[in-house]
Amino acid sequence: MALKAHLETLTQRHQELEAAIAAELKHPSHDDARVTELKRLKLRIKDQIESIRTQNGSNSS
Repeated sequence: MALKAHLETLTQRHQELEAAIAAELKHPSHDDARVTELKRLKLRIKDQIESIRTQNGSNSS
């Protein structure tokens, strides 16, 4: 069950980063470095989510 909670936390954080990226891009003078860093974090979280799902899927077989 702890794994499921961790996965939900990561998914929520991924969505928060998506919203932060969208909000930053709405500004006419957005900070490209910040957008890049947010996208990097979002990708790292996506990779973690996929890794957990892959490991969990292989354990249930």
